[in-house]
Amino acid sequence: MSLTSVPRQARPEITLAVCRGACRMMRQSGHTVLLEMPLPDGRRADIFALGRGGEIVIVEVKSSVEDWRVDAKWPDYLDWCDQLYVAVPVDFPQPLIPGEIGLIVADAYGGEVLRVPARRPVVAARRKSLLIDCARLASERLARLDDPDFGDFA
Repeated sequence: MSLTSVPRQARPEITLAVCRGACRMMRQSGHTVLLEMPLPDGRRADIFALGRGGEIVIVEVKSSVEDWRVDAKWPDYLDWCDQLYVAVPVDFPQPLIPGEIGLIVADAYGGEVLRVPARRPVVAARRKSLLIDCARLASERLARLDDPDFGDFA
């Protein structure tokens, strides 16, 4: 999610803080992040992170128990990444997050991985397609900074 957009959730200030902290943590661990990455199945990854070796990590950001309960789409992300995490605020009841996905606790200043999920490698052809989509989207977003009036690409 864009750090400047207001998501349709009950606690947008918490969502933005958790997203910022999770992004900082991912960058500190050597990943490059792209927010709101559209996936071929119509879903949108809150944080799409690429490791130095091309590994793909998706982080879903949840601001509250209500946000977690109304959005049960996390299994849909498993085919699009090598590892899936959920990032939550410190006061989130962590036992609600299923054991097969990773868990990050974050605030506006950073985050910490509390549980690392098993690595489930993405099929090579899908990885290539996702990496190309990611590069194209990042390039278009960067280009819009120079020419914000030139079309809508993502």
